Amino acid sequence: MKISTAERAKVLVQALPYIQKYAGKTVVVKYGGNAMINNDLKDAVMSDIVLMQLVGINVVLVHGGGPEISAMLKKIGKESQFVGGMRVTDEETIDIVQMVLAGKVNKDLVQLLEHHGGRAVGLCGLDGGMLTAEKLRSNEGDLGYVGRIVDVNTDIIIDATRNGYVPIISTVAGGENGEVFNINADVAAARIAAKLDAIKLILMTDIRGLLRDKDDENTLIPVVNVSEVPSLKNQGIISGGMIPKIDCCVEAVRRGVNRAHILDGRIPHSILIELFSDEGIGTMLY
Repeated sequence: MKISTAERAKVLVQALPYIQKYAGKTVVVKYGGNAMINNDLKDAVMSDIVLMQLVGINVVLVHGGGPEISAMLKKIGKESQFVGGMRVTDEETIDIVQMVLAGKVNKDLVQLLEHHGGRAVGLCGLDGGMLTAEKLRSNEGDLGYVGRIVDVNTDIIIDATRNGYVPIISTVAGGENGEVFNINADVAAARIAAKLDAIKLILMTDIRGLLRDKDDENTLIPVVNVSEVPSLKNQGIISGGMIPKIDCCVEAVRRGVNRAHILDGRIPHSILIELFSDEGIGTMLY
């Protein structure tokens, strides 16, 4: 679709107040879902991040990699197991998790962002003691080396952003006794955002946001006050896989993040639509 020069100028003018608002501020993006698999969507996300970086926003990208981990486990003949939606991570699996997340997936994203004209550095929760964790206890069974974050050190992240780099972070963490733990990427993004005093936390998903009717995308709830969350859970509106995502947003907001957003990563440039337009997109928690 072609747009005129005048229309381009109008778009830029409309975006200007938002650019001024966010310049110099930190936005943490949790990257995952279909936007991490579809090549066109991957290019759109990287372009969004480069633009954000160029207008002075400190972007921190936190990523998962569940499908890639499952694929590698399948290659070595190991079946993926899940308890309560979390991957059971034994000694062999945590080696694969560390190799895939902190290795291939992380460095592929660094290269892709650089290819789009950005400046990036790949990190994981082990670097600079960024994420310290302990074993996560679950009533549903032993999860192995799945961790609960007990401390976040953002020094290395701040050093990277001050030097003009987008930190791209994979979510493995260190234990007090030298263990390596697998950390849920949504949870890690929320804790990192809080420690950085981020103005926004953005969780990219494969649905439009929080829906009043989970089978009808036209029932999107665009804005939620964190005080409404218990009632929405009791009504069954927040249920299933949406519960942990909403809980991450609530924790981030209660720890000082200005706004938390659940965005549909299937929509090209959804991050820019949220940041730089009057309409916004997805569900915002405040």
